[in-house]
Amino acid sequence: MNGEMIRAEAGDLLDWYDVHAREMPWRVGPSARRDGIRPDPYRVWLSEVMLQQTTVAAVRDYFHRFTARWPTVADLAAAADEDVMGEWAGLGYYARARNLLKCARAVVADHGGVFPATREGLLSLPGIGPYTASAISAIAYDLPETVVDGNVERVMARLHDLHVPLPTAKPELTEMAARLTPDARPGDYAQAVMDLGATICTPKSPACGICPWRDPCVARSNGTAPELPKKLPKKPKPIRLGIAYVGRRADGAFLLQRRPDKGLLGGMLGWPGSDWAETVPQDTPPVAAQWRDAGAEARHTFTHFHLRLAIRVADLPMGAEPDTGEFLGPDRFRPSDLPTVMRKAFDLARASFKDGF
Repeated sequence: MNGEMIRAEAGDLLDWYDVHAREMPWRVGPSARRDGIRPDPYRVWLSEVMLQQTTVAAVRDYFHRFTARWPTVADLAAAADEDVMGEWAGLGYYARARNLLKCARAVVADHGGVFPATREGLLSLPGIGPYTASAISAIAYDLPETVVDGNVERVMARLHDLHVPLPTAKPELTEMAARLTPDARPGDYAQAVMDLGATICTPKSPACGICPWRDPCVARSNGTAPELPKKLPKKPKPIRLGIAYVGRRADGAFLLQRRPDKGLLGGMLGWPGSDWAETVPQDTPPVAAQWRDAGAEARHTFTHFHLRLAIRVADLPMGAEPDTGEFLGPDRFRPSDLPTVMRKAFDLARASFKDGF
């Protein structure tokens, strides 16, 4: 594809984006850009980290809360770890929150509170990989970097009628996307391709009739668009079993523990419990008490496995001395600070206590 064709196709997409761009709290729209308003690299970075493997709908409220509480990267860098992890609770993939803090602190300590303005400089920061570096470079600094997410992969596969399955096709799809990335308005262009995939070139029933790229789209011409991109079959996820112990002291304090920084739910509050394994775990409560089965099971799906947590509950005496964890009273414990699976266990445990909390 020659330079003239690239400019024409990019121009068609940008014309469409100027009219149909999605409004998002972290985005500076095309009209505002024309008025000279530039995106804040902090807000672009924060949104990109939150959006990894997470939907726009799920991220909006979290983004509003984070930017209201920590409006600058310096504010976030100065935040207490437990406060950030608490605000992140429920969004999933908790390593992102830990890396968020590491990156914010590195930007403040090593870059004077200003994000590097090059892809190479961004890649030097903790938790920023090739995709995020490209996204910040293009969107915040308007550099002609290629931004490829799932939406872009789908658009490219259909545009070129590529039937090589994902993830095998990733390098080829990235190269296709790179050839189309223009020098003019690369930030708007990157967001335009993602918007196209999210609103028109959707996984099911793409709206080819109103697509700005309907004419050059080979898959549309060949009638193969709905079946692309092809994907390799997924391996079945194993089931792991565990036990969560929800203990409540007479003064209303709950026995909780903060999970290790490394591993699933790292750094998050949770209920003391067993390891998660494919065999039935040993019942080893964190403190001697009359533990009883709540008659319910918290179920949750992680990336690589399904988890089933049996729930044990107990009314604990004031003098209870647990082997692990600490008691948090109503002034320190918010159920909303729990990650989703632990919140599920909390909600299911309520019926087993006389007052239901």
